[in-house]
Amino acid sequence: MDVEVDAVAVAGILRGVTLAVGAGEVHGIVGPNGSGKSTTLRCVYRVLHPSAGVVRLGGRALAEYTSRESAREMAALTQDSHVEFDFTVAEVVAMGRLPHQSGFDGERAGDREVCASALSRVDAAHLRDRSFLSLSGGERQRVLIARALAQEPKVLVLDEPTNHLDINHQLAVLGLVRGLGITVLTVLHDLNLAAAYCDRIHVMDGGLVVASGKPAEVLTPEVLSEVFRVKAHVVPHPVSGVPQLLFEHRVDG
Repeated sequence: MDVEVDAVAVAGILRGVTLAVGAGEVHGIVGPNGSGKSTTLRCVYRVLHPSAGVVRLGGRALAEYTSRESAREMAALTQDSHVEFDFTVAEVVAMGRLPHQSGFDGERAGDREVCASALSRVDAAHLRDRSFLSLSGGERQRVLIARALAQEPKVLVLDEPTNHLDINHQLAVLGLVRGLGITVLTVLHDLNLAAAYCDRIHVMDGGLVVASGKPAEVLTPEVLSEVFRVKAHVVPHPVSGVPQLLFEHRVDG
């Protein structure tokens, strides 16, 4: 299922953001703090309503979907994701099945299997009986990703999914996301991870997309100097060949 953000504006933040994610592709949004990355995602997963423009899911305006319909198609992991009450990990992940249940259905055997699989895929099966509030930040992040996977979405929206994760789990989670075969739109701060795992990258600055393309096309010294105000050396990864960046702090003046 494809995602289209068409001239989306949010007063004072976004000034007409346009980008498109093809079905089954992994796209990353990068940019400096305050450039509008998370606000763009909030418009995609329906927390914010744009003041102008439209978001389309599968060619259909997102506003035409009911909340339940869009939840069956799209899951989101946000920076604001949290659990207020002391649920077990298994209970938190089971929340991902709610869009697929109706009325008094309750949990079914198939739901339990989906949830168990989701926990295993993020290396968190051993946490299933733990209190969610007792977990470390990295453990919580993996459980919340499992909850999103349990939703079985066609589109996955991720705002800083590697936040709190050690390098082993950063690579494991992004490798998992990459291998899902579904449409993924994610915000990433680590440009090297974005280069390694994204089909295309959208660079934002000042509430606009200022560059879009394959990692090697947009993660250039010129773009990085202009947008991030750093001097970058681009070198190929010795195994994968994808561009990797070495930085120097740029001092103007």
